[in-house]
Amino acid sequence: MTEVLAIRSDFERFDEWVEAFRESDLELVRWEDLKEGQAIDYVLVWQPNPGMFDQHPEIKIIFSIGAGVDHMSGKNILPEGVPVVRMVETNLTLGMTEYVVYQVLRHHRFMPHYEQFQRDRSWKEIMQVPASRRNVGIMGMGVLGTACAQALMPFGFHLFGWSRSEKHIEGIKHYHGPEQLHAMLSHCDFLVCLLPNTRETRHILCKEHLVHLPRHAVLINAGRGSLLVEDDLLSLLENDHLSAAVLDVFEEEPLPVDSPLWNHPAITVTPHIASMTVPETSAEHIWTNIKLYRLGHPLTHVADMKRGY
Repeated sequence: MTEVLAIRSDFERFDEWVEAFRESDLELVRWEDLKEGQAIDYVLVWQPNPGMFDQHPEIKIIFSIGAGVDHMSGKNILPEGVPVVRMVETNLTLGMTEYVVYQVLRHHRFMPHYEQFQRDRSWKEIMQVPASRRNVGIMGMGVLGTACAQALMPFGFHLFGWSRSEKHIEGIKHYHGPEQLHAMLSHCDFLVCLLPNTRETRHILCKEHLVHLPRHAVLINAGRGSLLVEDDLLSLLENDHLSAAVLDVFEEEPLPVDSPLWNHPAITVTPHIASMTVPETSAEHIWTNIKLYRLGHPLTHVADMKRGY
């Protein structure tokens, strides 16, 4: 009997998913097109609603369309005992790497200033600073954070990492645990945050911690909007403790039109586009796990929903 993969996507691109799974033996169906009583085997989903899976106790695996799984947290969302698989695939990682490297280099080379000089028709020069005199810190040294750090290495930046547990990555000075956070922050001319949303990380980008950054540091948050206390960021920008911020994620999305973040001259806003799942390569990750399941082998990149990642 043909197994069914039901898809509730972040964008309307069902046809792309069908094409991506053309080599599989799965039947694909839009979640919205499921008939009453129709059995499904696997689900690929973004932002499921409470009770969404109640009528489908037969589900074997739930796949997240995004790298994070916090969009599945909450009461009465996930069925008990069904594994949740995070999205880990090449293009998702490359997309985040491009975004982070671009934003670090953009501010390292003073591009926001030159963009303003152009608008002002002002011919000004800023003395270039060698990358070897800059420190980049990354909070969250998982797959994405490690890839971003490794992509920044050839430029000559000094690299620092911080995560929940101890890691050893060549070329990166690593800190771990709450007691070492301030020590890591004290080094960072650029702070990149790629942490997941958990009880421990919520509002971790607050004044209490960010004041340990060197004056005129730049914050880049592409992790989760819930990590940042926006009022604290605005305060630190106003007193020149921070020189700029790049924000791709927000506590409320879409960002409200009356948010002061939109028009702040030192803030770059992007609409949660740092990295996007690409069906062509994501399908391979999903299909590989389904084949592992059929063979009775362990799945890869299974989320620990109690930890939130």
